[in-house]
Amino acid sequence: MDKIFIKDLLVRGIIGIRDWERETVQDILINVTVYTDTLRAAETDDIADCVDYSALASKIRAHAETAKRLTVEALANDLAKICLETPLVKKTVVRVEKPGAVRFTKSVGVEVERKRGD
Repeated sequence: MDKIFIKDLLVRGIIGIRDWERETVQDILINVTVYTDTLRAAETDDIADCVDYSALASKIRAHAETAKRLTVEALANDLAKICLETPLVKKTVVRVEKPGAVRFTKSVGVEVERKRGD
């Protein structure tokens, strides 16, 4: 199966359980890999046969900026559902990170893997 990826999508949104996190937007770093078959797209060279990664990135960004989830686990699962609602996507891996959320770390987060039918 082929992979299409969206790497290091940086958005700003409300996420977290602490009072200050519910009021202050934070950086959220998102990485997404979607699995599909690109053979037809390669043969036709037609966007209609492709996963439109620009449209997918826009949906992911819009949701992450407005969802106001408490946990990265919840947000990652939301984003996985959005990916799997995209035509031609059979499986996805979504990684959501909060840069600088824990002292002495570059980032913390969660990665989920979901496939159509889960």
